[in-house]
Amino acid sequence: MSVKVEVIEGGVPHNKIMIAGLVSTLVCIYLTYLNAFTNTEVFSFFGGLAVVSALIWGSHTIKVLCSYGIGTGVPSAGMIAFGSGVIAMLLATKFGMLAPIVALVLAAVIGFILGYVSNNILNMKIPAMVQALTEMAVVGALTVMGFAALITGGFTFTGLTTSATSIMGMPSYGNSFLGGGLIAVAFLLGAIAIQHPFNACLGPGWKQDRMLMLTAECGFLSMIVAAVMSFALISAESAIISLIIALIGWFYTYAQYFVLSKRDAAAWLDSKPIPDTEGH
Repeated sequence: MSVKVEVIEGGVPHNKIMIAGLVSTLVCIYLTYLNAFTNTEVFSFFGGLAVVSALIWGSHTIKVLCSYGIGTGVPSAGMIAFGSGVIAMLLATKFGMLAPIVALVLAAVIGFILGYVSNNILNMKIPAMVQALTEMAVVGALTVMGFAALITGGFTFTGLTTSATSIMGMPSYGNSFLGGGLIAVAFLLGAIAIQHPFNACLGPGWKQDRMLMLTAECGFLSMIVAAVMSFALISAESAIISLIIALIGWFYTYAQYFVLSKRDAAAWLDSKPIPDTEGH
């Protein structure tokens, strides 16, 4: 069985979005390492910015994949991205400062295998499947790592399991990113945010800039939740900085999305075919 639907072309090329998303995500994650150098937690907010960058890239990857006529697979695409990505992320945290790079490599390998299995064993025969699942696994891994850095102030395994509490003199790991189950919340925050924008914007009136703005808005909305969660694990001052940045980012992107939605609603005067080009 094969699916032959022409991929929509035009607008900002996907490869440019991918490169920009990958570079900005890695840079923001590594900027959180300033916490270790300065012995503070005030740079944790860069983890949230990494999340937003990764989600914008991942949202467009889902759009590319689902342009082949598998729109009903949008939610599952978000879940497989984070299901495969979280495995790579957890393994990579044991490599200290190299964790983001190791997560990228491991996630790419896992995603490639999943894409190969989908196309050649499950016989889905979708041209973009292998590259898309490879990208989404990387997005999932780096997004969860960004959430971890935002909530705990770091991205190493020790930081994700460290707890300030103890029971009868023995360390208790319940109050930590892993032990407290916060990773499950981060998983869902990312998985929902990555698949919602294309689901919400698809159709004949689809516009690339409107979808990506909605992705940024969803990313900052998730960052707000994660910033609130961070009060349990980092200093109040650092958590407040993250929360303020998330609120500002969310307010701006929501306002811009509202403007773009009104623009496209006013331009939709009659029933038209699905466009052959994307973008503005």
